[in-house]
Amino acid sequence: MARTYGAQGMVGRLRRVVVRRPDEAMAAADPARWHYTAPIDLEAARAAHDQFVAALRAWDVEVIFHDEPLPEHADAVFVFDPALVTDAGAVLLSMGKALRRGEEEALGRCLERNGVPVVGRVTGEGRVEGGDTLWLDHDTLAVGRGFRTNLEGVRQLRALLGPMGVTVLDYDLPYFTGPEACLHLLSLISPVDVGLAVAYPRLMPTAFWAELQRRGVRLLEAPEDEFLRTQATNVLAVAPRKVVMLDGNPVTRRLLEEAGCEVAVFPGEALSFKAEGGPTCLTRPVLRDPE
Repeated sequence: MARTYGAQGMVGRLRRVVVRRPDEAMAAADPARWHYTAPIDLEAARAAHDQFVAALRAWDVEVIFHDEPLPEHADAVFVFDPALVTDAGAVLLSMGKALRRGEEEALGRCLERNGVPVVGRVTGEGRVEGGDTLWLDHDTLAVGRGFRTNLEGVRQLRALLGPMGVTVLDYDLPYFTGPEACLHLLSLISPVDVGLAVAYPRLMPTAFWAELQRRGVRLLEAPEDEFLRTQATNVLAVAPRKVVMLDGNPVTRRLLEEAGCEVAVFPGEALSFKAEGGPTCLTRPVLRDPE
């Protein structure tokens, strides 16, 4: 019987993915409260999201819509954060951003409806957001500890994933612009193939950078203005060297194309640039091919 879930990697061909279309909760959000740069125009945000989904489908990805109503949860469109999907099933995480708590079980129900069992949860005072997790290989998960993921969350994640044969390596993230902003580990790097990633190494934990060097990972360095303004490092690999990124990052796009990557883009102004979440954040991979 063919696998229907399991995504312990970042660049194997993406077969199934969960997304959530921007909804009224996002349109109604107070920008200051949610740390958005401006109010969300729902029609424009949906149009951008539709272009993103079309890019996924153009590469034959099965798209699952998480459409359970979640009033007061403006950030629920960023479905990468509330869960991991392992070979054994889903591990529900625990949002470090207090306004997002409650998204985890709802996403778990969506996954269960689509054949993915929930096999574990981060609970109590533990906090882990998916954006702080990066599969270095099938059996190694890097986790960033910062304002969204804490030591207790890492401890619980290690206990949940250890029996599956997964080693968890954790690294301190920098303060950068403070606790209200969203700086995840994946804000700094996006793998696009085995041994190749787009990155902004200036903010990387030194030990994490050293681990990447030990593994022979080549870093395509995004320029500072594209990192700060247009989320150049937020790139979704749909397959090795086949990626989706936000439009408006010409230098980073050129670096990717010179490295042999096929690049699809969608507009970021209406959704991603306002709400701090690009193509990786907008997806929860459910099934990827082994790398």
